[in-house]
Amino acid sequence: MSLSQDPIFPVLQKYVVCGYHDITGEPWAGMSGRHDRNGQAVPTTNGAGPHNIQMFLLSPDGVVLTCLPGYWAPQDLLTEVRFAAQLDQVWKNNSLSRSQKEQVFKQMHMAHAQEHPRGMVARSHLQGFDALYEAEKPNSDFIKDPKYMAANASGSWGSTGETAKHPPMSAFKTTDVVMHERMAKRPFEAFSHFDVAQYSDYGKWKYDKEEDARMADGSVDHEKLKMIGTIGDPESEKAHKHNANQAQTSSGWGNRGWGSQSQ
Repeated sequence: MSLSQDPIFPVLQKYVVCGYHDITGEPWAGMSGRHDRNGQAVPTTNGAGPHNIQMFLLSPDGVVLTCLPGYWAPQDLLTEVRFAAQLDQVWKNNSLSRSQKEQVFKQMHMAHAQEHPRGMVARSHLQGFDALYEAEKPNSDFIKDPKYMAANASGSWGSTGETAKHPPMSAFKTTDVVMHERMAKRPFEAFSHFDVAQYSDYGKWKYDKEEDARMADGSVDHEKLKMIGTIGDPESEKAHKHNANQAQTSSGWGNRGWGSQSQ
């Protein structure tokens, strides 16, 4: 997890008051594979899994300075934390009117999107399945040029045959750019009024790297994957709970486990 790694971890420790909110059951919460906190981790890209996690950077009075949807690499999260500190100074500036603050907010977000380090941009491309999903969505703000939408409408993308063509990554904006474009439309909004569902709406609703079911050679143990289940899927949650109860009963936990009155 990026939060516990350098270079962002010491900054969060010293300068940021951290908290979390479980979004299970929220209308914008997607589905993901169950991941044990001691399980394996695999690399991914900035902005992957936007329905599963959103990282808000707020002012002390609860105003949204920026929000990072999905996973972000620790060095890139640090870039955005530093940027949020600059926005916080604008918000605290009593010499500016509210409308002036909002204008500065918009300008700073749009400018910052063009100032990201090259490595950050490279780490911010859409996952292939998310790119295809956005290509098939009408009026996606990830599409750089309308001509790509026309190509999609012709049916050249998304087929399963050997001649299937997938949209080139050059057809899409990167997640770091879209994040700032979307934030620029939400200048200094209160967290309580922030439309998380709309803001984080891109890519597929299920994001699963299957970390805890991967074997040493990188292949996936599909039987184990079934046992792990999917968070956010009611049927999978039900099956997972059933399997867990069976495991407890067979091991004796169900009879003399925690909470039992037996001695």
